[in-house]
Amino acid sequence: MLCSVFSSVLHGVEAMIINVEADISTGLPSFDMVGCLGSGVREAKERVRTAIRNSGYVIPPSRITINISPADVRKEGGGYDLSIAVALLGAIGIVPKESLKDTLFLGELSLNGEIRPVKGVLPVTVKAQESGIIKCFVPKQNANEGAVVEGVRVIGVDSLKMLVEVLNNPLLEEPELINTDRLFEDGIRDYFGNGDFSDIIGQAGVKRAAEIAATGMHNLLIIGPPGSGKTMVSRRIPTILPKLTLSESLEITSIYSAVGESIDGLITQRPFRAPHHTTSPTAMSGGGINPKPGEISLAHKGVLFLDEFAEFKPVTIETLRQPLEDRTILISRVNGNYVFPADIMLVAAMNPCRCGYYPDRVKCHCTPNEIERYYNRISGPIMDRIDICVEAPKIEVTDLRHNSSEEETSEDIRKRVEKAVAIQKQRYTNTSYSFNSQISSKDIKKYCKMEKETEEFLDNIFEKLNLSARAYYKIIRVARTIADLDESEIIKTEHISEAACYRPVENNKIR
Repeated sequence: MLCSVFSSVLHGVEAMIINVEADISTGLPSFDMVGCLGSGVREAKERVRTAIRNSGYVIPPSRITINISPADVRKEGGGYDLSIAVALLGAIGIVPKESLKDTLFLGELSLNGEIRPVKGVLPVTVKAQESGIIKCFVPKQNANEGAVVEGVRVIGVDSLKMLVEVLNNPLLEEPELINTDRLFEDGIRDYFGNGDFSDIIGQAGVKRAAEIAATGMHNLLIIGPPGSGKTMVSRRIPTILPKLTLSESLEITSIYSAVGESIDGLITQRPFRAPHHTTSPTAMSGGGINPKPGEISLAHKGVLFLDEFAEFKPVTIETLRQPLEDRTILISRVNGNYVFPADIMLVAAMNPCRCGYYPDRVKCHCTPNEIERYYNRISGPIMDRIDICVEAPKIEVTDLRHNSSEEETSEDIRKRVEKAVAIQKQRYTNTSYSFNSQISSKDIKKYCKMEKETEEFLDNIFEKLNLSARAYYKIIRVARTIADLDESEIIKTEHISEAACYRPVENNKIR
């Protein structure tokens, strides 16, 4: 007797539909499993056999063969237990084969028949919907996560015995229902208690740069002495970021689901990742024997904050080169290529020198060579990929006497950001762009119109300051964002002038 059911395997952050076949035939009793299986899957036969017995069902002494196809894709983990058990019960006749049509099963079994949660339920459900599968049985703890996908009935079950009862009586099905619109009904958002912009006294120039960066999702570097508020500003940037769309939320949630993060429904806030400066290149970009997303991908559609930027190992910083341009990470392995999303807003903070106090020559005793060597820990190609660079000067005592109630709140700034973001969304309707930072060089002229004298002003900057082509286009993109904040359709000279001032500086020259 043969029975086949659907399950799924994760390939990076994407899912692939697979077939689990169970065949029971006469011969010496045995239990064989084939199909390029990892050790965790090969051990499933003991878990499945014991779970079925402890759930009150009997497997006859027969020759049992389980095939998980396609055979050229490696399977790892315990998420196939449930599909193997159901295929076996279908081959025996305990569950009707008709109830298994266009149905996917995912879950790990304990020895007493309970169904344990697994990772990757959301990407699996998305793939099931794309493949025409109409029903998914998943662990009860993962049901909310999978139910956010429309067009698929997601049914949470907590035991093998309960699943068998439901398959024999479809009227017992209770699909999980999630109102995705309600998940986005969040007024003022508190990002992990990161505070409010009104907490920051002074530093108007840094706040302005952060507002521009958040509006166009531009990469930002803040340079200043210790205690000048670099980290305070950076950690409050999530409080002024534009709201997520449903499609963006699904992308982010799929990534966190694939790495095994506990999720209840959808992630409705933009990620904010702040890895320590001892982070390895692999932890930053992703990888491993079975490649998993790293910090860059976990910050997808949000902020990757690198505090003490120059203290990161140069090889770790250089892993940002390709993702900042391509917005994806390609990891190649013998068993296939893995593509991880990496559409991030990089926010970095660093001191101007090793001791941190340059150009205060009373406190700073670094030599010119030491200052230059410290700054040059960040390579030219990385600096060239940073859209906005701003200095955070030392806070004066007169600034500290000001009342924080006089400072703008995150809500005030976010209103301007959201207004400018709405302009961008209207401009880029029916395109692959969402923010100004994403405009390709070939579309610059189409979306970044300037008057003739403004173009001449920009040409003059390009020639005199010896800008690279990348820096040239980044100035235009930042100027486009500044113009949107001013609600100006045309990029004006003052917009270009301000954008040019945000270019990284080295030896008093704009890079």
